Amino acid sequence: MLPSRRIYLLLLLGTLAGLGISLVGTDIFNSHFLGLAIALTLVFDGVVLLLAFLDAQWVKPDRVQVTRSPLNRLSIGRDNPVELTVQAGKRPAIVQIRDDYPQAFSVSAPTLAASLPAHQSETLTYTVFPSQRGEYGWGDIYVRQLGTWGLAWHQWKVPQSQTVAVYPDLIGLRSLSIRLTLQTTGNIRRVRQQGMGTEFAELRDYIGGDDPRLVDWKATARRNRVLVRVLEPEQEQTLIVLLDRGRLMTAQVQGLARYDWGLNALLSLALAGLNRGDRVGVGVFDRQMHTWIPPERGQPQLAKLIEQLTPIQPALLEPDYLGAVTRVATYQNRRALVVLITEVLDTTASTDLLSAMGRLAPRHLPFCVTLRDPQVDRQAHTLTTDIPTTYARAVALDLLNQRQLALAKLKQRGVLILDAPANQISDQLVDRYLQLKTRNQL
Repeated sequence: MLPSRRIYLLLLLGTLAGLGISLVGTDIFNSHFLGLAIALTLVFDGVVLLLAFLDAQWVKPDRVQVTRSPLNRLSIGRDNPVELTVQAGKRPAIVQIRDDYPQAFSVSAPTLAASLPAHQSETLTYTVFPSQRGEYGWGDIYVRQLGTWGLAWHQWKVPQSQTVAVYPDLIGLRSLSIRLTLQTTGNIRRVRQQGMGTEFAELRDYIGGDDPRLVDWKATARRNRVLVRVLEPEQEQTLIVLLDRGRLMTAQVQGLARYDWGLNALLSLALAGLNRGDRVGVGVFDRQMHTWIPPERGQPQLAKLIEQLTPIQPALLEPDYLGAVTRVATYQNRRALVVLITEVLDTTASTDLLSAMGRLAPRHLPFCVTLRDPQVDRQAHTLTTDIPTTYARAVALDLLNQRQLALAKLKQRGVLILDAPANQISDQLVDRYLQLKTRNQL
């Protein structure tokens, strides 16, 4: 039994009444009246407490039923919804619910409250925000139900403990999958760049501005109207994604490790590649190739990537870019788009990266993806008014300048570059890949 606010008010009222009686008795009658006032106050308080106990006990036969919807795999860096269904019994119910979620998670509402009519149910929803991958223990559900008289809460525990796994951004992957499917089926209007593909897709009527070289003269003669060939990018190409799990990838950016942003981007890119019919392979490396998944096509490859890459964590080790690239060059004879997801500081620290990416060209198409910290961007572009913040801004500007110099050297060696904020990297990387496919740059 837990006392409600109403019982505290009643006890306070009884105490004040007894105090008033005792003061009257002291001033007008005799001191024996004081004992009577105290006795009456104790009796009143005892009756109130007894009623509160009975109020809490009478809830037991008609408790609400609380169940948690099955928790599958949660997504890192996302607000994952958790649903609790509350079913009232024969009487209306006022309840407070606390779910024993993992303490490592941020939560939108630690305590949920509801007021239900008799025989009615309600679904309560809150969200959890995990910032690290792994397995977490989820505890039971603690429920409080207010008695009919509103004097006390009856509290009990609903056994619902389970183990929940936190994966990369599966919510983002589902959204991307829907977007790619809609684009493929034509439900979203696509602007096709004629003449940039190599595979024939269909014939359509000539529109002013079309390349005359795409006119199909035989089909035009047969149908008595000018028709042009629609060409699409070649399918079944090879996409290799290398993910750095070294020292710089352990830094926290926008609440997640930079490695986790890179892993989310890797899976988004892999989904886009598989959706477009490409063979997708992945390597995760530090001082050596930690994990190598050979290129395959088809949706089963995505499930394999998720299961094998989810347990991997970044390490405080310097990455061996040359070793990772050599592995790709050894096992990948066919020309491929090789995407390296990493972080750069300056030209001195990125010497190995420059050498490794330069080695890929011209046999492969090298693509370097770096994950910027938005906080550094904000600090570099915010006007300052005092010496400490001015100094911090100068450091941020110098970091960005050194970074741009390193990326410029990569670009001079024929390396494609994408430098974007870590929290935006997935969308920008997928868009850039789709542009490469459309322009047939591979």
